[in-house]
Amino acid sequence: MQAAVAEAHSAQAEGEVPVGAVVLLDGAIIGRGANRVIRDSDPTAHAEIVAMRAAALHLRNYRLTGCTLVVTLEPCAMCAGAILHARIARLVYASADPKAGACGSVLDVMNHPKLNHRVDVTAGLMAEECSTMLQQFFRARR
Repeated sequence: MQAAVAEAHSAQAEGEVPVGAVVLLDGAIIGRGANRVIRDSDPTAHAEIVAMRAAALHLRNYRLTGCTLVVTLEPCAMCAGAILHARIARLVYASADPKAGACGSVLDVMNHPKLNHRVDVTAGLMAEECSTMLQQFFRARR
């Protein structure tokens, strides 16, 4: 999670919402991502997507079987769908997102009974630190 937090700080330094993500395989980071929606003028450039794209390029495979995605904020519906399509094995996230979270807060896309892939989800790792970072970011913008 420390590496994901570092990515979130990187996003914040660029004026982006401070969300960061890393993809792990066998304990090694194979993909990193920070929010880039403003920098790239790309509504899909969420930290999770950026990290999964990097990991897929690293593996030369769009399937990220056996990988763990670690992210500082609960994924939205778009990212949850991408996680499922990539066949990520495990998701670890820090802060719940009560406005757009799709892994239990607003929606529960991750382990829907009609879908054919299951993801082991762990929530709350470093939640206070990541929540504080987001709150301070939005407070400063208002």
